[in-house]
Parts: sequence; C-alpha cells; structure tokens
Amino acid sequence: MSLRYFLIYKPFNTVTQFSGEPPTLKELADFPPDVYPVGRLDKDSEGLLLITNDKQLNHALLNPRFRHEKTYYAQVEGIPDAEAIRQLEAGVTITVDGKPYQTLPATVRLLAEEPELPPRNPPIRYRAQIPTAWLEIKIVEGKNRQVRKMTAAVGYPTLRLVRWQFEGLTAAGFDSGAVRELSQQEVYTACRIPARSEEISSKPRFSQQKKQFPKLKSKK
Repeated sequence: MSLRYFLIYKPFNTVTQFSGEPPTLKELADFPPDVYPVGRLDKDSEGLLLITNDKQLNHALLNPRFRHEKTYYAQVEGIPDAEAIRQLEAGVTITVDGKPYQTLPATVRLLAEEPELPPRNPPIRYRAQIPTAWLEIKIVEGKNRQVRKMTAAVGYPTLRLVRWQFEGLTAAGFDSGAVRELSQQEVYTACRIPARSEEISSKPRFSQQKKQFPKLKSKK
C-alpha cells in the first residue's frame, strides 16, 4: 500500500468527512479513496487537518499518552484578564460525554494583535459594543470542542477558532481550503515520530510544484 499524506486548511462550515451533505472534504480536492482525517475539526472551526492512510501515524498522533502539542488561535468575546489566563493554563473543569473533566495544563497567551489568518466566510459579526481578543492556546489533548469549552468555563466564549499548528506542521502560507501533499519523512519529522528507515519516502508524489509543500490540484 502506498502511504499518502495531505495537509489541508479546513474552511469554516466544512464537515470533516468525505460523505454527507456538502460542503465536505470531498469538495476540496480529488483525494485517494483510502485516506481519512487524523482526528477532526468541528464544522464551525477552521485550520490544520492531516489526511492519510497511515494507520501507524494515526495511532501515534491520537493516542493521548504521547501528548502531541496542538496550537489554536481563539477569538473570544471580551478581554481575558490575568486570572482567566492562569485558570486556562492550570486546567479547568469542562463536560466531556456528560461527565466533569479537568483539562491538562496548557500554555496560553493573550495576543497584542490579531494573527494573520485566511479570511473566514462568512466573517464574525462585528459588534462595536462588545470587545474581542485573540488567545494563543497550546494543548496536548483533544477532547470534543475542548478549546471552546475551556474559554467558556472562564467566562470568555469563543467566537472563532483556528487550529494553527500540530507539532511542527503549521498552517502558515495556507489559504482557506488549500491542500498540500507531504512526504512521509516530512510528516514524521515534524511530528517527532520515529519510523523504520525502509518505510520512509522522502518525496511527495506532487513534486513538480516549487513550493516547499506541493499543492494538490484543487476542485475549485
């Protein structure tokens, strides 16, 4: 079996699956039939998503004991104070599967400026009377809607959520809906996962592109 790796910037309102009512991942590009997303992003969240048919990688990245770091940008309602940041970093109690759950320690930073992100369609509704702020949140777990639940738990609901980085894989330079194929070596190195050398392919199939991570032909 040929192992394939695709990094995409999932747009807002796109479902993290290949079937069902559109828009789904199927509308972004002509993916091979045997690939699937590693983890998921909610329909109302955006950003980095890895798609592959590599079961070893899927296990390594999703097993919580390995604690792979994910970085999110969260636009929240209100301006979080120092105590809210401290609580987020220490861990807060959220609900997971109907039960209380204490989140693991996180790294949280209040950004002085809005991060450079692809435009969201539609954009967040602007309300002059209600200020917003951007947080950079780094976590090593991935419970259902975790970041949204975390910010809500300290009194600052999330308005827009973007997964920006997964270990060494980043969405820098991506447009919304962009798809790039990576080699196994690029993915394993970026995610700090060892692999048997004879299994590692150093070149992605789409190698004719000039960019560092070649783009897969889009359906747009």
